[in-house]
Amino acid sequence: MKAPFSPYLEGLCPRIKELVEILGADYDYVSALSTDSKGFALRISQRNKTVSNETMTTERGTVIRVGKDGLYSEYAFDDPGSASAAELADRVRKALDDQLSLIRETGTEVYETGVLDDEPIELFVEKDTELLPEEMDLKELVESFTAISDRGVSAYPEVVECFTAGQSTHISKMFITKNRLMKQSYVYSEGSVAVMAAREGDNKIAYEGVSGLCGPEAFREMPELAEKVAKTAVEMLDAERVAPGLYDVIVTPDVAGLIAHEAFGHGVEMDMFVKKRALGEQHVGKRVGSDLVTMHEGANCAVNVTSYAFDDEGTLAGDVIEIDKGILKTGICDALAAKRLGTVPTGNGKRENFAHKVYTRMTNTVFDSGSDKLEDMIASIEHGYLLDGVESGMEDPKHWGIQCIVSRGYEIAGGKLTGRMISPVVMTGYVPDLLGSISMASGDRKVSGNGGCGKGHKEWVKVADGGPYLKAKARLG
Repeated sequence: MKAPFSPYLEGLCPRIKELVEILGADYDYVSALSTDSKGFALRISQRNKTVSNETMTTERGTVIRVGKDGLYSEYAFDDPGSASAAELADRVRKALDDQLSLIRETGTEVYETGVLDDEPIELFVEKDTELLPEEMDLKELVESFTAISDRGVSAYPEVVECFTAGQSTHISKMFITKNRLMKQSYVYSEGSVAVMAAREGDNKIAYEGVSGLCGPEAFREMPELAEKVAKTAVEMLDAERVAPGLYDVIVTPDVAGLIAHEAFGHGVEMDMFVKKRALGEQHVGKRVGSDLVTMHEGANCAVNVTSYAFDDEGTLAGDVIEIDKGILKTGICDALAAKRLGTVPTGNGKRENFAHKVYTRMTNTVFDSGSDKLEDMIASIEHGYLLDGVESGMEDPKHWGIQCIVSRGYEIAGGKLTGRMISPVVMTGYVPDLLGSISMASGDRKVSGNGGCGKGHKEWVKVADGGPYLKAKARLG
């Protein structure tokens, strides 16, 4: 079935179109983004059960953006009730004029920005889904998630807790300018199973997740994860510490995604180029990785939780080749930053919600596949580790340092897995050195979209990332 576009937004559409037309007489550029997204979130453990109608992306509201004489300003409001378009225009105009006057009066440093492009686009997209979150029986889902938790806890004596979580959101967005009328509706879902095992005062946590551009049908894969994740958590209790040093490593697709996200995600968000906060700007056209490194970014380069039809500035979704055979070609860009840099937006202008500003943000960030087989990659290593299990990552775009925390590593000696495990693992380095050392890449590829990404310490949005198995040299500690 198609994910139906919001009846609320359909009813609001004529008023918003009229509002844009009225404001168009006073400003060089006017746009309106209206959203109506609903969903649910569950979190079940042996001790607690929480059910919510809010997810990271549930929202309802409208944001108006205007531009005049090189300055841009925005005004957001929730449900306008019975207010007419003319009444809304008066409210918006007063607030925006006050903002622009304050900027001029205080002498605030601004980026003088040209008029945003407004080529005619008319678009209506309803993406496929099997189930809708708003139609789910949440009581039945709670029972299902509870059974998964029970299954994980009963798998091994050392298991003391099993957390199951899931969220599903039906997103509808409408973007209107003088020349554009764009509507989209889609559903994304994500779920996870996390198991805690304990022995003699020590405890370890392992987890796996599912995600996709689909409805709650994604959760059907979760029951089979319980015993697998429990087994991993128990095995981690016997893990040793790694001796710090430089090693040959193979990273799983999930860890490859973490590297992609941290190494060349934030580092080539081009709103950071405007502010001179990213070293990546100085490397465009230069080698930053081996010939095996080709990296794509965009809502169209993979299908997962953030594969939309257009971004929050009405730019069509893209597929940007950031790195082509080791050469950094370009970054990604929102519309305002693109205008300031003299380039074109890439479909990466995203808001945390309608009441937050747009930033350049990642969507799907993925390494291309190679042609090697995993068994050959393992056989090529005299001593090193197969790294698995994403914990977290950090990057310094200004100096291009990277830190990836991985839950575990499996020792490889003499071209074979020995059964010995290390945990936890911190992988650090200088991005071009790490990507330049990639010497093998498998023929398969996986993309996952559990969790979210913050811009600095805030502004959280959905992202997805991935790649194939990659062989590289990395510093572990």
